[in-house]
Amino acid sequence: MPTNRNAQLRYQVLDQCFRNPGRKFFWQDLLDEINKALEEYNGPESKIKRRQLFDDIKFMESDQGWSIPLERHKDGRKVYYRYNDTDYSISNQPLNEDEKSQIQSAISVLSRFSGAPQFEWVQEMIPVIQDRLGLKQNSREVISIESNIDLKGIEHLGTLYDAIVNELVLKVEYQDFKSEESFELIFHPHFLKQYNSRWFAFGLNEEFEIPTWNLALDRIQKIDQIQGDYVHPVIDWNEYFFDIIGVTRPDDGEVEKIVLEFTKEQAPYIITKPLHPTQKHKWEGEKLIVTIRVIPNYELESLILSFGEKGKVVEPESLRDKIQKRREASIL
Repeated sequence: MPTNRNAQLRYQVLDQCFRNPGRKFFWQDLLDEINKALEEYNGPESKIKRRQLFDDIKFMESDQGWSIPLERHKDGRKVYYRYNDTDYSISNQPLNEDEKSQIQSAISVLSRFSGAPQFEWVQEMIPVIQDRLGLKQNSREVISIESNIDLKGIEHLGTLYDAIVNELVLKVEYQDFKSEESFELIFHPHFLKQYNSRWFAFGLNEEFEIPTWNLALDRIQKIDQIQGDYVHPVIDWNEYFFDIIGVTRPDDGEVEKIVLEFTKEQAPYIITKPLHPTQKHKWEGEKLIVTIRVIPNYELESLILSFGEKGKVVEPESLRDKIQKRREASIL
């Protein structure tokens, strides 16, 4: 049985119920407790039915689960569930096979960072984790993720991450694409984001009091920690990035309805890998019409241009004109 966030929560709730000697938990009680927890953490749509409950109990009793010492006690015509040892808990048991598999997969992903500067600790921690948890090292690679540890500026990733976690103020020497010389700024880092194989740091530029200052890691020349009162973020970064594609959010930008047209050949890629979470699509003859709602920016333009003749802008007219001018300029 595949495990996920909801499944783990269900198992924990059941474990607590089975351990409780002060109450008789019949199947309906177990179902109510699970659904109460699921609704609280993940919303009402995550509730389960009786069949899933019994599947969960079966899994917990199996060798693939925890082989829990569960007993069924009759109370009239009904049956309640309880561990024969109320000191037992799945939290105190060795990892089951599914958990081992998930952790091993996570280690495989984590190991991709082990060669990056300031992530040497990853290489040291992996064998410790495997030894403590009784995991065997897979002798062959079975996963690959898009990464480039040789990317310029990647050596700053660990420093910035530590500064965010430990709330440190930094002095950064930076040179953007428009400047011939580098300059310094006092930076309060708040968030790291990767886009198009590049890393970006967002935070407060202390001098200009701009809380959404953006630094591309490959343009950073030097970073030093300095003394200062760290200013905490006031921005929900997930909300901040939701209305855009990429990392550039224009100061005066507003969400617009973007309508795009794609050829029949390009359509399957657009349908299976949406351009944005707001994407909606419909067919008009042999053409796929796609609608998204975002703030137009440079990254959106570049994404549209990447489709070449297989994609074009229907509206708004202002974006269509920009794309046309960039296409014409690329021909010259």
